[in-house]
Amino acid sequence: MAELGKKDDAVEDATPSLAEVEVVDAATEQAAVAAIEAPVDRGEPILQVRDLVKHFPLTQGILFKKQIGAVRAVDGISFDLHQGETLGIVGESGCGKSTVAKLLMLLETATSGAVFYKGQDITKLSGKALKAVRRNIQMVFQDPYTSLNPRMTVGDIIGEPYEIHPEVAPKGDRRRKVQELLDVVGLNPEYINRYPHQFSGGQRQRIGIARGLALNPEIIICDEPVSALDVSVQAQVINLMAKLQDEFNLSYIFIAHDLSIVRHISNRVGVMYLGKMAEIGSDQQIYDHPTHPYTQALLSAVPVPDPTAREGRDRIILSGEIPSPANPPSGCRFRTRCWKAEEKCSVEEPLLAIPERFKGQDTLAAHESACHFAEEKAVLA
Repeated sequence: MAELGKKDDAVEDATPSLAEVEVVDAATEQAAVAAIEAPVDRGEPILQVRDLVKHFPLTQGILFKKQIGAVRAVDGISFDLHQGETLGIVGESGCGKSTVAKLLMLLETATSGAVFYKGQDITKLSGKALKAVRRNIQMVFQDPYTSLNPRMTVGDIIGEPYEIHPEVAPKGDRRRKVQELLDVVGLNPEYINRYPHQFSGGQRQRIGIARGLALNPEIIICDEPVSALDVSVQAQVINLMAKLQDEFNLSYIFIAHDLSIVRHISNRVGVMYLGKMAEIGSDQQIYDHPTHPYTQALLSAVPVPDPTAREGRDRIILSGEIPSPANPPSGCRFRTRCWKAEEKCSVEEPLLAIPERFKGQDTLAAHESACHFAEEKAVLA
């Protein structure tokens, strides 16, 4: 298998709060566009998510529909993405990871909350300002087979963004631009007239990455971009993404199930459970010094290739079923499967904050964790 590329040093994480967001007051559309186009220094927050909520209504009836509840897919998450870093988001299927990606891309409308891009709440933008945001935030989708139109050539797929944003590439220059992008992602520029079915899965995902790069974005949201690929191809795509990040000064939000891949590419990692952020910190903090029981359980399930190390591992087996997001438990959402759960957990929802026992200490365990009884536990050998 190809060797996975290394990442830059982690950026110091800050406790997310709405008061810390520097909101740019743009009275006019032109001022909003100017704020969006302004450069951001490396390491400074470029995307700030605050109390983001998405509830999908549950209805009954055909002619006269009545709402009887809601699926709480995302239920109040907050985090920052810094310029030039990769933020990994992990969690079980159904925890709301992909919904977060769609909300950040404005493919879904948020129930409440705010998404600040360079001080502008993009959930309230329209017109030219919204168009500028869409140009600077792009997405690489999970399935390379269904995310490419089978009736379009590779040149048309990669060049389509130029039809919407002609200022990026004049009409006579688009073919050359597309061929340059194919070369950048490691494909033959002469493949420009081929169709998606003529490529392998890994090559199709490279085409998806080229499409994401077409408008020179600042942020790329990667929704499980390698989950449908073979292991050796996964390493190639991850290495390519790390190379492109350095070359184009990109910021990534990388959503995945594979914890080992997330660790290789991410500077910081957020762990989601049932629509909430359970724990967030640098890759070293999360993997070597986890404090939330759910994170510890996830890490204990990571396969270890060394049989000797595997024998001495303390495997954490969770009991019970994952609760329904339509009817989540009161208090802490993880309490129904947690071995530390007490009465307090059922009546008081824990905040995502540095645990009291670690505050003021010079330890990697001093990072944000949504648990009343957070404590450090080494899980990975």
